[in-house]
Amino acid sequence: MFTRPSGAFELMDDLARAMSGQSSLLMLGGGNPGKIPAMQRIFQSRLEAIAADPAQFERFLSNYAHPAGEITFRESLAKLLREEYGWPLGTENIALTAGSQAAFFMLFNLFAGERPGGAPRRILLPVTPEYVGYANVTLGEDMLAARRPTITELDDVFFKYRLDFENLAIDERIAAVCVSRPTNPTGNVLTDDEMLRLEDTCRAAAIPLIVDNAYGAPFPNIVFTAAQPRWSSGTIFCLSLSKLGLPGARTGIVVADEAIIQALANMTAVLNLAVGSVGPVLVQPLVESGEILTLSLRHIRPFYEDKANRAAALLGRELKGLPFRIHKPEGAFFLWLWLRGLPAGSMALYRRLKQAGVAVLPGNHFFAGLSEPWSHSNECLRLSVAQDDETVERGIKLLAAEVRAVFAGR
Repeated sequence: MFTRPSGAFELMDDLARAMSGQSSLLMLGGGNPGKIPAMQRIFQSRLEAIAADPAQFERFLSNYAHPAGEITFRESLAKLLREEYGWPLGTENIALTAGSQAAFFMLFNLFAGERPGGAPRRILLPVTPEYVGYANVTLGEDMLAARRPTITELDDVFFKYRLDFENLAIDERIAAVCVSRPTNPTGNVLTDDEMLRLEDTCRAAAIPLIVDNAYGAPFPNIVFTAAQPRWSSGTIFCLSLSKLGLPGARTGIVVADEAIIQALANMTAVLNLAVGSVGPVLVQPLVESGEILTLSLRHIRPFYEDKANRAAALLGRELKGLPFRIHKPEGAFFLWLWLRGLPAGSMALYRRLKQAGVAVLPGNHFFAGLSEPWSHSNECLRLSVAQDDETVERGIKLLAAEVRAVFAGR
């Protein structure tokens, strides 16, 4: 199954070519974080400090880390989460992985799949659309299940997906539930009440709840609405260093019960021997001091909130008069565009836009696990607003011109 085309490869192929200068596409499709000057200065300063300190340099590049990840970093992070949220954690509750994508590959295959004497078990995505990277990480076929959300149309041009608890059936075929918060691709943030109900539902079914918090609190805290991070036994809480501005460091973080952390460490030892230490050593002093929290609040969240608001306003002006809505941007750094009744569907529009010089992501990739067709899944696009302002503005104007032409039948 790994030889087939995938949404994740399509995303990363477009992104890598644009970032390397091999493509002149206006890149509104990828998940690469923006270049925040204050954060880049901090990381450059840390690199200089590491290069000047033999002990830090050894940890950085010259030594294998523990299979669960760099120990000093895990100690500092456990302390930060204990002091900030009161979570009863130690290093035994934290594992590092070679990026979040690797974490979900290990977690999904740890829980789901064939079982002796019973039907294969699946991972449930309770609110679709969901992250494109979940779609192809399972070793078996048909290991994802998804549920449609309810759709609330809000004032102006916005709408919002909500978790439909009335149709959230969890039976013995469901091995775990996974949700991203904020959600990639839509920027949706499940409310605290929704998270509490979801936790209770999973606890009653005796299955884990996996929370993908790559864009959320405590860092990088790209959340524009009230949302309290939560962890307790039975929850698997996933973080990342990528959206701080360190995607090349490939550092995912899993907070979970000790037995799950041990299983992940065992899998890492087999797959990689150890996880790289570049990211953990680079940010460890920021975690130890708590500065990573203030940096997220002071620099990262305002940077993306301003970009999202300005891009949404521009998109609204450029598409005025067309049958469109934008998912309310509550977090992350994407806009999710719904073009009701889109002729020919989102994949055809994606190809047309690439020909015109702008890369987005077609929405159909984000609906993995749905058991029945849904026309809505072919009417949406994901746009990144993380690139420089000129690229975002030019890309949105070009997109709007092509969308107008499509609806006009040209």
